[in-house]
Amino acid sequence: MKNIHCKMFGHDFNISRHITFYVKEYTCKNCKKEFTTNSTGTLTELTPKYREINAVLENIHKKRLRKRRKLNPDLLVFRH
Repeated sequence: MKNIHCKMFGHDFNISRHITFYVKEYTCKNCKKEFTTNSTGTLTELTPKYREINAVLENIHKKRLRKRRKLNPDLLVFRH
């Protein structure tokens, strides 16, 4: 029954996880399907392969942010 709404009106996405500034994971409010942005920026269904890719990307992104903060602790970082 939940899928009928998504089939007729489309998914209603919430951001469930921020991986990098551009890559995010989304969850549909109605059917609870999970999606992510792929390398071209389009939404694709979240598979185990994409989960692993996102985990590696997140680790690399966090390391770079930590390194950047150590080099420039007075640098202002704006997030949106």
